[in-house]
Amino acid sequence: MARLPAIWRDPFSITARMSRLIDELFRDFIDLSDFADLDLDVFPGFGHTDIYLKDKTLVIETELPGARKEDIQVRVEDNRLVITGEVKRYEEIRDENYIRMGRRYGAFRRVFPLPEEVEDKKAIRAKFENGVLRVEIPLKRVPETEGVFEVKIE
Repeated sequence: MARLPAIWRDPFSITARMSRLIDELFRDFIDLSDFADLDLDVFPGFGHTDIYLKDKTLVIETELPGARKEDIQVRVEDNRLVITGEVKRYEEIRDENYIRMGRRYGAFRRVFPLPEEVEDKKAIRAKFENGVLRVEIPLKRVPETEGVFEVKIE
């Protein structure tokens, strides 16, 4: 039986490979501390996030599959919540032995602006369980909304 070209067996593998190459480029050539003043999500493939209000608490839940508690840092920098870390691969497998690579490895950084309603930044709590980081931010009051309105799409 004829063997199909790799691109036909998995047409999305080139996207995963390109993503890994770009991640490696950032990791090898860019010092993330140079971007501390910018609200950039570096390596946004990590950390799909839900943000919601529960009573007078702002909750940020971020998926970090494959991460360990020891490899995650949560910091408050000025008026921003910064989540950084690294998902490490503990078994070395050469790229040419892969049939498909769908899991992600490497460094990540997520930045979330804190609302001015934060009661006490030192009261922010984080818990990591089952691959989900949950950060609870106590608020003085629930932020007021400006009302809901529709924006016309041109």
